[in-house]
Amino acid sequence: MTDLGKRILELRKKKDLSQTELANRVGVSYAQIGRYETKGTQPPAEVIKKIAGVLGTSVDYLVSGDSDEKARSTLNDAELLQQFKAVQQMDDDDKRVIKTMIDAFITKRKVQQLAL
Repeated sequence: MTDLGKRILELRKKKDLSQTELANRVGVSYAQIGRYETKGTQPPAEVIKKIAGVLGTSVDYLVSGDSDEKARSTLNDAELLQQFKAVQQMDDDDKRVIKTMIDAFITKRKVQQLAL
């Protein structure tokens, strides 16, 4: 089961919809909904939009999950992820200082690479 399939299944159950009910509202067969949920079949973009509408969510959530899921899927360093979450809770001035420091380190690294 793909993450997309898990999210469709989870939201469908929260809405207390059967596969047949969801399928009828979206305009596909119930078997196709089953394939999306359990077989990893990727729905066409237009079908994803319809599913999102029926389930009361966004296409972005269906495809990518919530922001924490996105962060975990792209950021492998758990400690760094926790640090970013902590920074996110800070006031705007502190965030600006930290962003400036990060930019300085990134710029330094780029200059070092160019010097090689």
